[in-house]
Amino acid sequence: MARTVKCVLLGEELEGLERPPWPGELGQRIFAQVSRPAWQQWLQHQTTLINEYRLSAIDPKARKFLEAEMEKFLFGGGSEKPQGYQPEK
Repeated sequence: MARTVKCVLLGEELEGLERPPWPGELGQRIFAQVSRPAWQQWLQHQTTLINEYRLSAIDPKARKFLEAEMEKFLFGGGSEKPQGYQPEK
């Protein structure tokens, strides 16, 4: 049986992650409070941020930016889409 969590983002008891997806305290918080579906939503948003802002995952500034946006998205009321973002039709 899959592990479940009361998801802080979606407000429901849902399937949890298999392991912390991020190092440190933030990763443990995500593991304990964020469901698999909510994490998938974050990954989609993160991809948008990386593509729209042309971020490099190896750039320490970009990683710090993504970590801050991840915390806002999952725990702080949301992360904004990039200004002028238009989803593909």
